[in-house]
Amino acid sequence: MKVILLKDVKKVGKKDEIKEVSDGYGYNYLIKNGMAIAYTKGSKHKLDEQLALKAQDEANKEQEAKEIQERLKDLVLEFKLKAGKNGNVFGSISNKQIVNALAQKGIEIDKKKIHKDVDINSLGTTIVKVDLYKNKVIGEIKVHVSEKE
Repeated sequence: MKVILLKDVKKVGKKDEIKEVSDGYGYNYLIKNGMAIAYTKGSKHKLDEQLALKAQDEANKEQEAKEIQERLKDLVLEFKLKAGKNGNVFGSISNKQIVNALAQKGIEIDKKKIHKDVDINSLGTTIVKVDLYKNKVIGEIKVHVSEKE
């Protein structure tokens, strides 16, 4: 029998796939436990609609990420840290501080999406990469650190 999987099922397939399984396994396990529905013209049509909506939603999210990427190009975040006599900085700039500064400018980003190659613990400008959409859209933020007086 053919079924449409509603969830990922180990050794069978991933969500939204159409799979051929034995009748007993399909009825007594997959359908009974809500992991699949029987394949019919109606269920196939409903699946196609859901996949089209999902694709449209993904395209919208990617477009929003590209818009944020454009806004980040001209943006420079300013931070002030206490520095010693020879220019050594006390402390560093964290991802949370970067996220808070972006939020003040109207840009919402999850702090886990920020990828710093090195800690920001020196005076000057550092470029920080941000994963805006599934590693397809990567933004760059300029973080400038100056001496606190």
